[in-house]
Amino acid sequence: MKTYNNLFDKICSFQNLHLAYLKARKCKRYRNEILRFSYNLEANLTNLQKELSNQTYQHGSYREFIVYDLKKRHIKTAPFRDRVVHHALCNIIEPIFNKGFIFDSYACLEKKGTHKAIKRLEIFLKSISVSAKRTLDERKIYCLQCDISKYFNSIDHQILFNLLKKKIADKKTLWLIKKILDSSYDKKLGVGIPIGNLTSQLFANIYLNELDQFIKHKLHLRYYLRYMDDFLILGFGKKKLHGTKVQIREFLKNQLRLKLHSKKANIFPANKGINFLGYWSFGNYRLLRKTTIKRFIKRMKKYQKMLNKKVLSKGKFNNSLQSWTTYTNFANSYKLIKILSNELKVNLIK
Repeated sequence: MKTYNNLFDKICSFQNLHLAYLKARKCKRYRNEILRFSYNLEANLTNLQKELSNQTYQHGSYREFIVYDLKKRHIKTAPFRDRVVHHALCNIIEPIFNKGFIFDSYACLEKKGTHKAIKRLEIFLKSISVSAKRTLDERKIYCLQCDISKYFNSIDHQILFNLLKKKIADKKTLWLIKKILDSSYDKKLGVGIPIGNLTSQLFANIYLNELDQFIKHKLHLRYYLRYMDDFLILGFGKKKLHGTKVQIREFLKNQLRLKLHSKKANIFPANKGINFLGYWSFGNYRLLRKTTIKRFIKRMKKYQKMLNKKVLSKGKFNNSLQSWTTYTNFANSYKLIKILSNELKVNLIK
């Protein structure tokens, strides 16, 4: 396996730090913290470069908050200065690791994402259906869908660091990675990475790439795809998929010290629809989740009241509508959009 050395000078170069700054401020440039850093940009980047080069760099404290989406999430946000360092590191090491990822890993990767993952799932559903007809296989097509329990909070630092060392031989780059890893975790257990870090997204993919390789090259399963810690497998025969589930559970436990979510590791007939990444996929069409529609209606009614009281700007209200329209247009939802447009008295039809 090829290892990479002499990476640290590239990470610390002023050009790379400036690019990292531009990426870190994207869509957030007018926040006070970023404006302060930008005011003395050259001096701040030069100081950061010196601290990194001299290995005197110290990671700052995180701002912590709770986000209530589909579930409660504890988010930690690093100071902007440190986010620049995260981008600088990822600019150099991410391409090294991306080469080794399987095609059907979709989270936080360039030219991939939720929509690409759902389209790939639909290709799988059509392909396995054609295969069944061609071989006169009358068994049902089943889906094994799994989620890993408390994934980010369970990532073992020593295992992760050993995986990183397989590719990176540069001691100074490993020192920087260790600094970032040690900036926020359970010091007693040596586990956990903050959800809010850019580096965490890369580290999380590197960690579960071990599972990807096991499933593709040891179990030789064709119809497998993963989006971060949410993954699924299509196959014939419920009993066989139960055996696959046991093998995956053992691999995660023994190799990565992870656990499958007890309530989110299920096997079911694929023709009933697969609830994946915000949509119900049926192969030849896709629908929105009812819970998502209910949340949207509740949120929009709240925003309309805020707009009427002039607590919310028209621009932010329209941005929310645009975001929803983009989301719904990916599904077969024309009739639903007409109904919601009438109910909310807004134009959602584009």
